Amino acid sequence: MLEHLLEGVALVFQPFAFALIVIGVCIGIVMGSIPGMTATMTVAVLVSFTFGMSPTEGMMLLLGIYGGALYAGSIPAILIRTPGTPSAAATIFDGFPLAKRGKAGNAIGIATVASFVGGATSVVLITVLAPQIAEVALAFGSPEYFALAFFGLTIIASVSGDSITKGMISGLLGMLIATVGLDPNMGYPRFTFGSEVLAAGVQFIAVMIGLFGLAEGLNRYREGIDAVDATQQVRGIAPSIDDLRSIRTVTLGSSVAGTLIGAIPGAGGDIAAFVTYNEAKRWVKDATPEFGDGNIRGVAAAESGNNASTAGALVPTLTLGIPGDSVTAILIGALMVHGIRPGPGLFDNEPGLVFSIFVGFFVVYVVILVAGLLGAHVWVRLINFPAKYIWPAIFVLCVVGSFALRGGLFDVWAMVGAGALGYVLRLDGYPLAPMVLGLILGPIAEQNLRRSLELSNGSWDIIYTSPIAVAILVLSVVSLVLPLLTEYYRTADA
Repeated sequence: MLEHLLEGVALVFQPFAFALIVIGVCIGIVMGSIPGMTATMTVAVLVSFTFGMSPTEGMMLLLGIYGGALYAGSIPAILIRTPGTPSAAATIFDGFPLAKRGKAGNAIGIATVASFVGGATSVVLITVLAPQIAEVALAFGSPEYFALAFFGLTIIASVSGDSITKGMISGLLGMLIATVGLDPNMGYPRFTFGSEVLAAGVQFIAVMIGLFGLAEGLNRYREGIDAVDATQQVRGIAPSIDDLRSIRTVTLGSSVAGTLIGAIPGAGGDIAAFVTYNEAKRWVKDATPEFGDGNIRGVAAAESGNNASTAGALVPTLTLGIPGDSVTAILIGALMVHGIRPGPGLFDNEPGLVFSIFVGFFVVYVVILVAGLLGAHVWVRLINFPAKYIWPAIFVLCVVGSFALRGGLFDVWAMVGAGALGYVLRLDGYPLAPMVLGLILGPIAEQNLRRSLELSNGSWDIIYTSPIAVAILVLSVVSLVLPLLTEYYRTADA
């Protein structure tokens, strides 16, 4: 492990790779500071710029954007009570009251330090734990992979928002889109309508750019989001020693909890932030002022929790090939463009890449700490930047990025179609995250189920006689039934 870790360090600290981390963090902070610009959208739109890079260099840029955008969402949350990203929603509870008392700089400083501690702690934890999980997963065969993919698909129920039915429909649409092209086992064309271009399938990245770039832009344009007023002067950003002592326990505890929550596929930073914030309210007995009235420990808990979830989301992504959240789903697509499929074999086949991701993500949070404390006065001004100038640029990048996939207009039209579909679905309250899970996990489940049945001459016993597959399928049933029961009782109580 030490040898691979040193290899990762060497890859990350190559001048170009390190420069990409800094550039990525700056882009992420710029976009995350503007309300409405999410980390998912930014990564999806810019992923095409990594195609000409090595896998390590591409990951450094995308991880920098990911971490920077997630951190920067706290800045508008504190100053104007509008989270830059969904993960920063819980930061409002104590960050905005602090800003109203003239302590916006103090709140931003605490958020910066907590983001660093959360991200860095989670990277250390996954560096130790992820290889062990991958070692266990190496024992997986086709039946186990089918069960694992099926488990991932059942998570659709838990990421469906207010309507499980709409989430299921969205997931099925994703699986349907993934079937376009040649049958993976027999090579027969499916839904190609005689088109040679469709025989190669619909590019996953083009669909992602459409869903999270174009559709989000259309939705924001419809809502009329524009510049906001944030005229408060920000002073005293660097936290005092007393402040650091005050948040120490809460920050470390929330970092560990956020990592564990992030490792649950589909959980995401927003869930991690709310859970760690609520737990901090329970842990802290001498809260003065009260949580919700401007307690710096509330800001620290929310920010350390949501930033810890980012590295936690890499655990299922790298070890099992199941995306931890929507951003890691895009990272899977970026790796697949380079011919690299995440999963347990990744640790044997590409150990240098895996550990460069771990080391690089740690460096990302060091850069965030420095950029956040030294450049906060600059980032704060971005809140007033008119969004009407950003969205046209986003649309252009969507077109350029999708065209760059294969150098043809088909992927551009696929992106436009996915964007239009995503926009219509959003209007009717359909979540887009389940569609992403269907796109990624549907083909994995299909291929491994058919391969299992071929190995057993059509007998399902090959699945039922595998203890690992049975255990995963039991978890799948629980994962599917619990949200259904929750929705049933919630409806009954209403």
